[in-house]
Amino acid sequence: MTYDIAIIGAGMAGASLAAAIGSRARVVLIEAEDMPGRHATGRSAAFWSETYGGPAVQPLTTASGPALRDGGYLTPLGSLHIGRAEDGARIERLLADFAGTGVALSPVDPATHVPDLRPQWCLGVWEPSCAYIDVAALHADYLAAAKAAGAVVLTDAALLTAERRDGAWRLATRAGPVAASLLVNAAGAWADRVAEMACVAPVGITPYRRTMVQLRTDPPAPARLPHVVDIAGGFYFKPETGGRLWLTPHDETPSVPCDIAPEEWDVAVAIDRLEQVVDWRVDAVERRWAGLRSFAPDRVPVYGYDPRVPGFFWCAGQGGFGIQTAPAAAAMAAALLLGEGGVPEAIDPGRYDVGRFPARS
Repeated sequence: MTYDIAIIGAGMAGASLAAAIGSRARVVLIEAEDMPGRHATGRSAAFWSETYGGPAVQPLTTASGPALRDGGYLTPLGSLHIGRAEDGARIERLLADFAGTGVALSPVDPATHVPDLRPQWCLGVWEPSCAYIDVAALHADYLAAAKAAGAVVLTDAALLTAERRDGAWRLATRAGPVAASLLVNAAGAWADRVAEMACVAPVGITPYRRTMVQLRTDPPAPARLPHVVDIAGGFYFKPETGGRLWLTPHDETPSVPCDIAPEEWDVAVAIDRLEQVVDWRVDAVERRWAGLRSFAPDRVPVYGYDPRVPGFFWCAGQGGFGIQTAPAAAAMAAALLLGEGGVPEAIDPGRYDVGRFPARS
């Protein structure tokens, strides 16, 4: 069958874009796995933070806030950035980076927010807007909206070849052949591989392993505990139902695209770092998992048509921020893809354009 747009990847990026396109084009989502969202989307740490990802990502995150709140996907949490005396410059940089953006940040005594905090953690910045995000519901609703608008979702449909011929893309997938006028690369960790299949120069999208663990501690994590993040990038943790704690050592280990698994060393590092922050005993590691966060060389997402290959559109390099930016990023990408209006106010699409990598080979 012939479609207007074929989107490779039905995770959050692909599903949200298909939903944003709606009935304005015939869309097919091509998913390699037996169900959408098995990799990065299904392994998210599930929080929304306007500072997460830095100033380049913040406009997309902030613009996504109203849709996420109105849709009931956010639950208040709050985030506390903490540091030691030697981290004063990092604290000041955080405040300076977001001054004038509308993101509310204020210096605080971190001990007022985290019980049993060790005394060396004496610096804090409070970010009240941080929230839990219901990733599963958001992704499911995007898929449902896309299907209701007529999109077709093919699973177990790994891309095998992609050739542009006579002004259209001819795709071979494990689910059969697909033809489409436009090809969208929303393949996450596999984005550069998809580009190479289509004879498009890769951007340099690199997947990195990120480890998460669920802990039972004594005392249990307080229900009113905020999301707590090391200003130096060594860890973050947040409370979960039943007094549990989700913790990461904030690891970034380069990886090939794969079904990634956690390493015991990273789990041990995470626990050691937690024990240097709070006076809590870790009673059990109840779960451990890992996901791949994929970044362009400058760590800024990539959206837009490739300037060298007609009909090839990038929707990649979202790092760990693709979920929290999904509504605004999808609206922007749909506007660029269809050549229509609808880019959210205060977002500059040029900031994310693939043309910023002119030296691609």
